[in-house]
Amino acid sequence: MILATSLETASRLQFALTAMYHWLFVPLTLGLSVLLGIFETKYYISKDEFWKKTTQFWSRIFAINFACGVATGIILEFEFGTNWSNYSWFVGDIFGAPLAIEGVFAFFMETTFFAVMYFGWNKVSKGFHLASTWLTALGTNLSAYWILAANSWMQYPVGTEFNPVTGRSEMVDFWSIVFSPMTLSKFSHTVMSGFLIAAIVVIAICAWYLLKKRDVEFSHKSIKYASVFGIISFVLLFISGDNAGYVVAKTQPMKLAAMEGLYEGQEGAPIVGVALLNPKKTYDNQEDPYLFNISIPYGLSLLANRSCSSFVPGIKDIIEGGYTYKDINGVEQTALSFEEKVKRGEMARRALNVYATFKDKKDNPSAQQALAEAKVYLDENFKYFGYGFLNKPEQTIPNVPITFYSFRVMIILGGYFFIFLILCWWFGKKKILEKYKWFLYLAIISVPLVYICGECGWIVAEVGRQPWTIQDLLPIKASVSGVSASNVYTTFIIFAVLFTVLLVAELKIAFNQIKKGPDGIKW
Repeated sequence: MILATSLETASRLQFALTAMYHWLFVPLTLGLSVLLGIFETKYYISKDEFWKKTTQFWSRIFAINFACGVATGIILEFEFGTNWSNYSWFVGDIFGAPLAIEGVFAFFMETTFFAVMYFGWNKVSKGFHLASTWLTALGTNLSAYWILAANSWMQYPVGTEFNPVTGRSEMVDFWSIVFSPMTLSKFSHTVMSGFLIAAIVVIAICAWYLLKKRDVEFSHKSIKYASVFGIISFVLLFISGDNAGYVVAKTQPMKLAAMEGLYEGQEGAPIVGVALLNPKKTYDNQEDPYLFNISIPYGLSLLANRSCSSFVPGIKDIIEGGYTYKDINGVEQTALSFEEKVKRGEMARRALNVYATFKDKKDNPSAQQALAEAKVYLDENFKYFGYGFLNKPEQTIPNVPITFYSFRVMIILGGYFFIFLILCWWFGKKKILEKYKWFLYLAIISVPLVYICGECGWIVAEVGRQPWTIQDLLPIKASVSGVSASNVYTTFIIFAVLFTVLLVAELKIAFNQIKKGPDGIKW
């Protein structure tokens, strides 16, 4: 790897490293918590000790994964202050609120009832223990909701106003942030992907038992429930993914264009199935964007606008502006060009700087007049504030190859998992899983594939919105802390080593518990 020297690149690398390691632990926690609730409910109703043992085994796997997720998540939140202090100052009043609620409410509930769920066997009543298990699952997924609400606000900033006196964005409508279309679509899609990952992991562990010809009843019943859970999760994942694509089309058209390698917009735009991008293509030349492609006619127009004949803008159209579109609220708008957005962003920044200058000079009459003028300019132009930091249209284009190919990998693997889960359910129903050793090996191989699928989804979401930390309001280069790049690279290396050690330790402990199996558990 060639190490870049810029602070911006170093900070991005470190945050990406931490986030990607964190996501290795989070999705299994989300999905397995719900499966634990299902297994224990079965035990509570049937009073069959088999289901108690099953719940206890999977709770061990949950606990190991949960602890590692907490460790990486805490570091991730600290990095907002250490590496992204300008960002934290600019939006701390907004971004901090959902994170604080997550910590005080959801995470507190999650950890409290997790203690009862894990240590409370034979110490509390069966009903209270079952309630604790479901409340752990609720707390786990509520934690995800508040974190994703914060992330969604970065993708689609709503419910806020900029205060020129403090130089910060301030929350004016809490509920519009919590229930924004971006928040709802991102939460449903992210959580369902976690459920899918949990289903695949459970099936893979049980497949290993079947290959070893041990814990057969445990494996068959766990696979039965996990495969149905996975199929339902996939259907909901597909529906939420379609809605997420629609929301992205309305709020982040440049991301959608990068996802599809779409440089010039068209009516009745097809959605690309498989393609190879032309590396010579730029937004301002006439090269063909693909070396080859297989597309689904009208698919992109249907996804973006719910109309097969509608116009979908490409990268060039978004830069040049002039086309009409309907926003997320159904209001028809005329797209501004990059130059016009920069002009408006600079007007807002200049007005703010004039006020700040008079304020520093303690020229109160002039400062008050400048403040009144700044508020007018900011009210009219603040939604383009971030463009005042940019000077070239190319800066608004995310990395098209990374976004494009990550999206394709996610979709192709998603299709594979649907077929895999259907076969798993069918083979399990017919009680012929052991006959197909190749399928059991395929189940084990599917674990790294499902994690790759999940990571690709996050790559699309985060790389696709570059160059913004907050869409249209704050670019990355204006968000970083005033520290040296060498310091960030040093901590990057330290974190890489620590996270790798943590992952290896987690896998070693988990594999040890898997080898013991449900019969080896002593409570």
